[in-house]
Amino acid sequence: MTTTPIAPYTYSASFAAFDRAARVIPAGVPGHLGPSEGCFIPNGAFPRFSSRAEGSRFWDVDGNEYIDYMCGYGPNVLGYRDRDVDAAAAAQARVEDVVTLPSTVMVDLAELLVETVASADWAFFAKNGGDTTTLAVMTARAHTRRKKVVFVEGYYHGVAPWTQKLDYPGVLEEDVANNLDVPWNDLIALEAMFERHAGEIAAFISTPYFHGNFLDNVLPAPGYWQGVRDLCDRHGVVLIMDDVRAGWRLDLAGSDHHYGIKADLICFCKAIGNGYNLSALCGRGQFKESVASLTYTGSYWMSAVPFAASIATITKLKEIDAPALFRARGRKVTDGLVAAAAGHGLTLVASGEPALFYLRLADDDSLLLHQAWVAECVQRGLWITSHHNHFLNASLTDADIDRTLEVADEAFRLVAARHG
Repeated sequence: MTTTPIAPYTYSASFAAFDRAARVIPAGVPGHLGPSEGCFIPNGAFPRFSSRAEGSRFWDVDGNEYIDYMCGYGPNVLGYRDRDVDAAAAAQARVEDVVTLPSTVMVDLAELLVETVASADWAFFAKNGGDTTTLAVMTARAHTRRKKVVFVEGYYHGVAPWTQKLDYPGVLEEDVANNLDVPWNDLIALEAMFERHAGEIAAFISTPYFHGNFLDNVLPAPGYWQGVRDLCDRHGVVLIMDDVRAGWRLDLAGSDHHYGIKADLICFCKAIGNGYNLSALCGRGQFKESVASLTYTGSYWMSAVPFAASIATITKLKEIDAPALFRARGRKVTDGLVAAAAGHGLTLVASGEPALFYLRLADDDSLLLHQAWVAECVQRGLWITSHHNHFLNASLTDADIDRTLEVADEAFRLVAARHG
């Protein structure tokens, strides 16, 4: 496809900034945006800092431009610096933001969520996805007076100690003593777990489909979610859907609605405000008093600007039917990438929902060939990642997709030549 080779980027300003960061910030850039958890392999192929962003693209501090398929790991759902969202946020900022009493814009957003999310009778606001998963588990325990929580193997629900594993640094045995897990899509195992711990399990928590890292993503089997709903009802277990990652991209009424059920509690963050810092736990009416009974708050949780931004975001997502747009563009991107790989004798597997596709080159048993292809893409202006699902935003154009496929084709050509 590509006729003129694309020169790879260089990152001298990024690496100089990282040297400064490493002197004063643990790990330089900690967490999923850093080179370690972000799986920047090989290390020298990835920049460290951005300088600006607009629409579907961002620029690093060396001036290199990227089409961004990570979208800030999800929050950018309409496009960076969306004018309507930024205007709503700016208008609210001119009036008030963090004040001794909350603004009624918080009530406006809660009403919009109750109107929009099929399983929501109320909304409780916080800042991060982990705030809402922790609140959901606390609510389930307060409501049922039970301790144990069932997870899906390979789960990720944030970074609080209860979400981590016993062999992780800083995690105590007591933090995870009541955690149980079952395989994804396995109703028989879930029923056996419920029966083995009858009267002890407060909640079952899961993402709407299996979008774990380092693995092909797996959609729910036909009848799976209805089976989960039935088992939870039969055993008095609270069904928590962690929609932090997929929320607002599959179905504006919630990913539980997308898969044909109503969760008891549903967690939102990431795309809820197009990058303005906000999360929300929504739930059914019978849990309202339980969540109200908890001691749970934060210094910035009633900041008014993100509420205004979220109202503008959700309103615009409705206007453009964003889930349908994401499905169509996601299929166009993944179909094009798979075809481009095949043109060089390679097999690219695209799994998961089109709006949050996961990629894996399946031509060797290691991860090295896939990592090499990702690195070649990044060095030519296509920001994808090795072992995490991707994200789409509504500003992605057909021209962006065409350029995506050109860069990917060039990267496939390079790694295919090396792979032999």
